[in-house]
Amino acid sequence: MTFERLGRFAVRRRWWIVGGWALLILLAIPLAPRAPGALSAGGFILDNLESARAKQVLQQELGVEPSAFVLVYTSDTMTAGTLPWLTAVTAATRDVARAPHVTSILSHTVAPRQVSADGHTAYDVVFLDLPPDESPAAIPGVQAAIHQVPGLRVLVGGGPAFYGDVQSVTESDLRRSEVISLPLAALALLLVFGSVVAAAVPLAVGGTAVLVALAGVFIVASLTPMSIFVLNLATLLGLGLGVDYSLLMTSRFREELAHRAGQPDRVAEAVRVTVATAGRAVFFSGLTVLLGLLGLVLFEFMILRSVGIAGAIVVGLAVASALTLLPAILAIIGTRIDALAVRRVKVDPGADGPWARLARRVMRHPVRVFVPTLAILIALGVPFLHVRFNAPDATILPPGVPSRQAYDVLAKSFGEGDFAPLVLAVRTEGDATMPANVAALFDYSRRLAADPRILRVTSLVDVDPRLTLAQYQLLYAAPAGPPDRYVATALAATTKGSLTAFTITTPFGSNAAEGRALVHDLRDPAGPLAPPAGVHVLVGGGAADVEDVVTRVWADFPRTAAFIVLTTFLVLFVLLRSVVLPVKALVMNTLSIVASFGALVWIFQDGNLSAPLAFQPLGFVETTQPVILFCVLFGLSMDYEVFLLSRMKEVWDRTADNTEAVARGLERSGRIVSSAALIVVVVAGSFAFADIVLIKALGLGVAIAVALDATIVRALLVPATMRLLGRWNWWVPARLERALAGVLPRTEADIEATTR
Repeated sequence: MTFERLGRFAVRRRWWIVGGWALLILLAIPLAPRAPGALSAGGFILDNLESARAKQVLQQELGVEPSAFVLVYTSDTMTAGTLPWLTAVTAATRDVARAPHVTSILSHTVAPRQVSADGHTAYDVVFLDLPPDESPAAIPGVQAAIHQVPGLRVLVGGGPAFYGDVQSVTESDLRRSEVISLPLAALALLLVFGSVVAAAVPLAVGGTAVLVALAGVFIVASLTPMSIFVLNLATLLGLGLGVDYSLLMTSRFREELAHRAGQPDRVAEAVRVTVATAGRAVFFSGLTVLLGLLGLVLFEFMILRSVGIAGAIVVGLAVASALTLLPAILAIIGTRIDALAVRRVKVDPGADGPWARLARRVMRHPVRVFVPTLAILIALGVPFLHVRFNAPDATILPPGVPSRQAYDVLAKSFGEGDFAPLVLAVRTEGDATMPANVAALFDYSRRLAADPRILRVTSLVDVDPRLTLAQYQLLYAAPAGPPDRYVATALAATTKGSLTAFTITTPFGSNAAEGRALVHDLRDPAGPLAPPAGVHVLVGGGAADVEDVVTRVWADFPRTAAFIVLTTFLVLFVLLRSVVLPVKALVMNTLSIVASFGALVWIFQDGNLSAPLAFQPLGFVETTQPVILFCVLFGLSMDYEVFLLSRMKEVWDRTADNTEAVARGLERSGRIVSSAALIVVVVAGSFAFADIVLIKALGLGVAIAVALDATIVRALLVPATMRLLGRWNWWVPARLERALAGVLPRTEADIEATTR
């Protein structure tokens, strides 16, 4: 079905189409609110990474619990180990051991290192029988089991609590952004269209796309793991793109109505041409966004893959609603589209309006505009040269959140390294307690402990610093096992058969560059920290997780980028029937994206604007964020390029005058592109008020890139480069032109649009 025939169908079956969407809305209403509960906060690790394999081996062979959290105790008046302290802790946590999913507790009363130097802070490690991504489900039961005791503060921290808080704060951020963005988007649409009805139509269609998309996300999340971070992105894309596409088509519909004043079947013809022209632009622009998001599906990480899947659902529904529901509504409303007017708006742009005059001024001095504009974009991107990638930790949460408070107390009292140890799964040839293996492990442990970056090593040969190698060999050679109960307990906790665990404590948090460098040295087979001959080591733990994730994400990124660039080029080539314009569009997109990346580093890594934006500087950029932004922004930026170049091509097909095509194309699309970008900037910018720093960064990254793209790039750089390239903009080999005519033939509506 061609787009022109789709337009005719929408007019004939308008009530059936509206009824079908109404049924979808009724089905979505009970499902959409359940989407947050079906999502999880994990997805930053892969089972086939070395750090994950180390954890799996220890879990399977040593029985190490898959997840754990910490209960943090702090008091200004009581000291750990005293009777008042022990009485208070016992009263506060007497029911925790019986909470669902709790398997065991390592108490600070038997682990002196779990008590701070001043004695006013201590922690217990609580082990769970749930995998990490499911562990937040245990936290509500534990919190309900904690009793308030005067003079003692009990906080729940660690991974499960962190992920649980991420989930609840993300939902809160979404509600806040909707309260901010929806009224602002409605106001922007009212200013653009000048009438309540015309402004309400795009908002209703965009809202429908979001509602149905959230229901779709719930259904998919019930079948496969999905990240909680898709929640905000689904709203951003669904509302932003749904409104954008509806804005473009409603504007074209009003323009076509104005051209047909007094004609019979005025409304039906306006809908037909709108779908055939603007509808085609919407389809191809949506396809470019979809391709960008599908690039995320190529990653194995759940957070990236789920964002790609959810984004594809949202974009698909935004395009479907714009191409079916919107034309049906326009056919029903007809000339009443301008009802309840609040101001006069010129519907049909002239040949020499403000956007055309701007384009002509730029094209009179293309080099003078091109060089400084390019320099500005490159300068904005320069901070990205010193980017530091890391994984998220508790610092992405606001200070008032319980798990963040627990993290801050522990970091202050014990240092970050105590809670991000490296864990080595050490495999020997034969039983680890054989004398030869004990000797090799004893030497290995001492070499590790001698490294100035390592505070201590905990292992089967580090039970007591007073014991010598010969004594360890003698203890472990006893037929009934070590006679010393303490040594026997340590051996049972760390060793089974040929597998033993080394725990390395450093002064560094998991995101510290020094910790990641240590991981690299531990894995270097030729380095000074290499294991002895016959011993094989898997390095896991905090810094190892970060190192593996960062390395894998950026190793896989070129494949995704190549997929997006190639497929986008092909789509634009088919639409624009030009070899040069798609290449130019790809370069323009890259410039605006790099500029936004630079701004992201300058703001969130370096900490500029942290006070007005109310966040604590991270000192790094979360690893997956540039990847998500690249895939999202590549499609969004291409959206506006398609809107702009489609109108330019209409004039080019009629006049074969490049300068006139650029000027009139910008005049006919400039206001719409700016208005559409304004909607996305408003929706994305509303996430600047989010409490989670990652959501704040994502929203601002999109807002900055779209703002740059719709102003500096589209209004200045595009006209300048179009003028410099001249007729080469529209070059395509004759053989390919004939082939394209069969793929996307020009319709009656195309010809009609280019004759005006």
